[in-house]
Amino acid sequence: MRHRKSFNHLGRTSSHRKAMLSNMATSLILHKRINTTVAKAKALRTYVEPLITKAKDDTTHSRRVVFSYLQDKYAVTELFREISAKIGDRPGGYTRIIKLGNRLGDNAEMAMIELVDYNENLISEKSSKKTKSTRRRRGGSKKQTTEQSAPVAATEVVEETKPEVEATVEEEKPVEAVKEEAVAEKKEVKEEPKAEKKEIQEEVKAEETKAEEKVEVKEVAKKEAKTKSDTKKPAAKKEETKKATKEEKTDEGKEKEEK
Repeated sequence: MRHRKSFNHLGRTSSHRKAMLSNMATSLILHKRINTTVAKAKALRTYVEPLITKAKDDTTHSRRVVFSYLQDKYAVTELFREISAKIGDRPGGYTRIIKLGNRLGDNAEMAMIELVDYNENLISEKSSKKTKSTRRRRGGSKKQTTEQSAPVAATEVVEETKPEVEATVEEEKPVEAVKEEAVAEKKEVKEEPKAEKKEIQEEVKAEETKAEEKVEVKEVAKKEAKTKSDTKKPAAKKEETKKATKEEKTDEGKEKEEK
């Protein structure tokens, strides 16, 4: 008879079930969340949470006990070093089961089981909700009594609250002013590229003019060199003609003497 045996056998033998839960627990410790069926997730929660509680006491005995369940030294070190330090203040409830709908093949209910302290999105949402502060002011009757009893203190309170009111008035600008500021910013953004383009164009023009001046200077130098060479050539020709005439005269004088 199975009186008061209410746990889920999961359709497996005892050894098969223990091995499966051990593997699922190691993967949950290493990866912080896994997807499985709802029945397996509920069975895994009752299997892994006592091990996490055991990991709060970091002793050799507790490590050996946890290793006898997990049979994975990397999962044991992860559990005792990081997870135990992060979950040390939590008195149980280390896992969360989130249902994901039914599976297409066999229509089984699927779920995601994860460690509570490793879901960063939910932690950030909770912290943001805690930091929100209301702007309501209570205790109006108390202020009236204080004004009657101590008028000097009341004036101090009014003077202290005035800057806050002025700051709120300055912050709440009309919509038209905001639009005008946005348009002015856009104009500035548009004018800046135009100014940059103009500067670039002016620089390019200056470089072109410099290059043209250099070319003109080179052409003028070439022309001057040509004119000089042209002036030198006739003088050289005259000298050559003179030398030729002198040589001819000397030749004629020699011939005459010989005769």
